Amino acid sequence: MSPHHLLRWYIEAGVDETIGEEPLDRYALSQAAAQAPAKAPPAVAQPQQRFTGNAPAPAPAFAAPLPNQARVSASHLAAACKTLHELKEALEQFDGCLLKKTCQRTVFADGNPEAKVMFIGEAPGADEDRLGLPFVGASGKLLDKMLASIGLNRSSAYISNVVPWRPPGNRKPEPTEIELCLPFIQRHIELVDPAILVFLGGAPATALLGRQDAISRLRGKWWDYQSHGLARPVPAYATFHPAYLLRTAAQKREAWADFLAVYKRLQTLS
Repeated sequence: MSPHHLLRWYIEAGVDETIGEEPLDRYALSQAAAQAPAKAPPAVAQPQQRFTGNAPAPAPAFAAPLPNQARVSASHLAAACKTLHELKEALEQFDGCLLKKTCQRTVFADGNPEAKVMFIGEAPGADEDRLGLPFVGASGKLLDKMLASIGLNRSSAYISNVVPWRPPGNRKPEPTEIELCLPFIQRHIELVDPAILVFLGGAPATALLGRQDAISRLRGKWWDYQSHGLARPVPAYATFHPAYLLRTAAQKREAWADFLAVYKRLQTLS
């Protein structure tokens, strides 16, 4: 495998740190640093000439946006969007979430935005990041089967995620990362204006319902999802994430009951 292909494979696998072949005792290093005598700060060279006028300032080193600045920026960008196309462009322009710097693509949505039901997951994985679409890996194949079991597919449902960028190594998004992305998914729901919302997993359920209960306590009942941009509350239902079902097959029975509840609710809208 060439170095280029090997590096790309590492990036897609979520590798974000290299480790040498020899072990390194960092405790010994930190202890030695603590015992070393303090060094005097280097002398600052005095300028040889004093400049006047409006000389350009040196370019500052890169720094991540402060959390409050990023939150305000996300809220303003999302609120200004009038269409899904504008919302997707706003996500492409937003640099307040560091996840965007480690992924390949912004994963926006898939399916039919005119559908009655909108499914919302947690965050993209490696396959989703590579293809730029939500739920296209192993969990996506299971979701397609679950949709088919109640007569739906990607032309009669709409699918997105709370976080549109893949976390390194497929780890769970941090609470601060979800908070930064929340204005975008909230505006996404407002623009789609679905008849029913289905939260796939605990992360979207707790983030969008504003509750800290486990998914096992949130599932099995209907909730009202509300936001300022919606004309009325949207019935919302929470169920297990397909990736969790792949690891815990015993919960598929409960997930089937959840999808039946969604199917029955959809029938009342026909």
